[in-house]
Amino acid sequence: MSGNLSLSNSMNEFVTGRHKMLIDGNWVEAISGETLPVYDPATGEVLTHVPSGGKADVDAAVDAARRALKGPWRTTTPQERSRLMWRLADLIEANAESFAQIESIDNGKPVNEARFIDVPFSIEILRYYAGWPTKITGDTIPVSYPHQFGGRYHAYTLREPIGVVAAVVPWNVPLLMTIKKLAPALATGNATVFKPAEQTPLSIELLGQLVIEAGFPPGVFNYVSGYGRDAGQALVDHMDVNKITFTGSVETGKSIVRGSTSNLKRVSLELGGKSPHIVFADADLEPAIDNAALAIFACQGESCIAGSRLYVQRSVFDRVVEGVSARARAIKLGRGLDPSSQMGPMISEDHRKKVLQYIDIGRSEGVEIATGGGAWGEKGYFVEPTVLVNPDPGSRIVKEEIFGPVLSVLPFDTEEEVLAAANDSRYGLGAGIWTQDISRAQRLISSLESGQVWVNCYQACDAAVPFGGYKQSGWGRETCKENLDDYLELKSVVIRY
Repeated sequence: MSGNLSLSNSMNEFVTGRHKMLIDGNWVEAISGETLPVYDPATGEVLTHVPSGGKADVDAAVDAARRALKGPWRTTTPQERSRLMWRLADLIEANAESFAQIESIDNGKPVNEARFIDVPFSIEILRYYAGWPTKITGDTIPVSYPHQFGGRYHAYTLREPIGVVAAVVPWNVPLLMTIKKLAPALATGNATVFKPAEQTPLSIELLGQLVIEAGFPPGVFNYVSGYGRDAGQALVDHMDVNKITFTGSVETGKSIVRGSTSNLKRVSLELGGKSPHIVFADADLEPAIDNAALAIFACQGESCIAGSRLYVQRSVFDRVVEGVSARARAIKLGRGLDPSSQMGPMISEDHRKKVLQYIDIGRSEGVEIATGGGAWGEKGYFVEPTVLVNPDPGSRIVKEEIFGPVLSVLPFDTEEEVLAAANDSRYGLGAGIWTQDISRAQRLISSLESGQVWVNCYQACDAAVPFGGYKQSGWGRETCKENLDDYLELKSVVIRY
């Protein structure tokens, strides 16, 4: 592989080596023998190949998970589950630099973003959920009605693992999204089968090695690499999968819901976003401008929570546009493994074309392009950080998720006007408010149709804070205690004595 001199020797050997899938504690090829290529989005070159699993591989993985549920994992105590999860978190921390390098070369993101955000937050989430196994309890319920039949009754509830959990992981933050789904599944005693995105299948292999090293029983964690139409669809259709958790596009999420009806799988979805970011004239403008730029250009804009619609009160509109545009122009694009790079490439050539098509839509509609607006570099899948000024509120670039470094900036005059504009979306994942007026902030918080609202900050996340959306941004929440219920069955018990 050319151009990978920033990788450590061990990670260079790992990335370019032979890759396998993990099923029932064993490293295996795809039954078909087929592989799929993995590309470096910074160069467009093939990094390596991984197994291209299909239905037969999924069947084997689900069978392994089912056996684990009937074997030693079933009798593992809550305390031991906690210890295993803590051990896994410690191992990830010990290998943090390796994960950061893998995420950077596989996804394209700046290595420092992976070092200081993705990997540490993954560890935090795992440790947060490691505290829960000993605290998953039922209730004792006083009963009245059965007494008329004579006798006395004792009623209580049990919370039990839902069974085999299938997880389909996106490509934008592969390790973090894997841990978001794995941690609550392990804490509640389930067995899992993962399908990583075909674009970013490398970090889950290192994670699998550490799962084995931590001492989890075989079959508790399995993964099948492959295409969504093959391995992903097989998981959705599988009659022995009890729950599926998915992060990705609305269209794929709807397809998963339809497929889940084969056996009425439990489904949780974290889908798209077109998040409004609102700046009032009384805001502290310098941090507001900094956060507005960070909200859209972090992760190359390939983030469901990106603040892609920036609404600015008219009296400070020009100042904010100028400030955000200046910050966009100052961003250094480059290969993610270069520590000086501040923004990497899009995940693929197809995705870059999609992002550029949206910019062309804006250009054809006469939108002012304050900065950016094109591809960047001679190779790789780069797009310039782009600021589009005053587009039509009903245009596609304002309504549809672009999933790239493209910001639409629109002026507003009144609180009522911006609230209506912010809620005029099929999405409802996140929203930001910048104002010094706490009463105004409270009014907007209660009226915004969004799963999370940040005031005088943006995308401040924590493992204990629920993450998820309203409307077509998904079903359920992640990173919180409430998320545990999505992985548990509730059983009622009544005893006559």
